[in-house]
Amino acid sequence: MDIFEKCPVLENDRLLLRLIEDKDADDLLQVYGDKFVLPFFNSDNCHGSNFYCRNMEDMANTIKYWLIEYHDNKCFVRFSIIDKKQGKAVGTIEMFKRDNCGILRLDLGRSYEETSFICDILALITEPFYDWFACPKIVTKAAVYAVDRIEALKKMGFVKSEEPLIGEHNRAYYDYWMIEKTS
Repeated sequence: MDIFEKCPVLENDRLLLRLIEDKDADDLLQVYGDKFVLPFFNSDNCHGSNFYCRNMEDMANTIKYWLIEYHDNKCFVRFSIIDKKQGKAVGTIEMFKRDNCGILRLDLGRSYEETSFICDILALITEPFYDWFACPKIVTKAAVYAVDRIEALKKMGFVKSEEPLIGEHNRAYYDYWMIEKTS
């Protein structure tokens, strides 16, 4: 299956993940317009962007950029995370393959940055992402202050990497957690 030809949808009782859409802008402005959750986002190797959106125009332009990177450039997939009970987008997940590794970015609204919700997301995506992105391991960032995120990663089998992730221009990025596919 080529994820860039047709983006799959994943869901469980609590959440639905699907390709980001323009209509998510109102909901996602509540996430990307909240300065207090910015430190939890992974903007490593994003050319200085921290994804802070001051207004609807910023959010709409960000979504437009993400969709161009998906449809036209086939660089990454940005999924909206829909809380089924609330009926709204509460964050996003980005995934792309670099070398032999999947890089996972998880951005959540403030009230969703909690262990059980993150575990629900990871339980839903990990196995399919190995296959969709043809990678034997997945890494994601969790800074030391992201205690709920770190707890979720540990519960789901991720292990803190002692080695930095090396980005463009040999820049080292830290605080990455990794999980490897078991046959």
